Amino acid sequence: MSSPSSSLVVLRDLHFGYGERPILEGVTLEIPRGKITALMGASGGGKTTVLRLIGGQYQAQSGSLLFDGQEVSQLSHDQLYAARRRMGMLFQFGALFTDISVFDNVAFPLREHTTLPESMVRDIVLMKLEAVGLRGARDLLPSEISGGMARRVALARAIALDPELVMYDEPFAGLDPISLGTAARLIRQLNDALGLTSIVVSHDLDETFAIADQVIVLANGRIAAQGTPDEVRQSRDPLVHQFVSAAPDGPVRFHYPAPSAGQDFGVQASGGRP
Repeated sequence: MSSPSSSLVVLRDLHFGYGERPILEGVTLEIPRGKITALMGASGGGKTTVLRLIGGQYQAQSGSLLFDGQEVSQLSHDQLYAARRRMGMLFQFGALFTDISVFDNVAFPLREHTTLPESMVRDIVLMKLEAVGLRGARDLLPSEISGGMARRVALARAIALDPELVMYDEPFAGLDPISLGTAARLIRQLNDALGLTSIVVSHDLDETFAIADQVIVLANGRIAAQGTPDEVRQSRDPLVHQFVSAAPDGPVRFHYPAPSAGQDFGVQASGGRP
């Protein structure tokens, strides 16, 4: 029997786009088991798209995407459902159910995907809430807790089924410095304590670089840089340098591609009006 690959997720020459607009063009990358991989890059670069491809929401137009050695695009409905039970997802801004309590939000995946007795569901939910420091908030509604607390509840829900892979879509967006630091520390601690594999999509450079084992920068449909945080910081690629230094000028342009001003405003080449 062959030993499992050291990588839980593998993309090989993957292509994906929306209609005529390409998003990923020949992307090849690996997500190592037990590590935190950060997917970074300018907005619209395909980071969240990668998460949706891994979860089977989208299918690549060509290339390969393996989850634990299985080609995701070839999984049957039941197989894909089983694979998703091995994944946890923390959505941008948490995406909690607003009309049910913190406890019931965390209990939801357990009730949906298992037949565990309610007494066991209760114990698991309380343990997950304890892990994120919110066992005492179990009876509150999402509207009664802060944004940082809501993100921690969403994290407890994401790990409720003890997944192998947890995907975080902008986990730090909109958080104050204290909540941001708490969330980052929790991602690192839970990854190590539970033996998780984590993918973090984020624009927050300092906090993400502080917890990531591997950083992948996506740009223009391809991988612009890949390596440890220090290696990416030292990259001489102009696009990566612009991103890391937050420079306004560089390969990433302010203006979206458009016809010439003359074409749009009816100015003739001579400079006069039609």
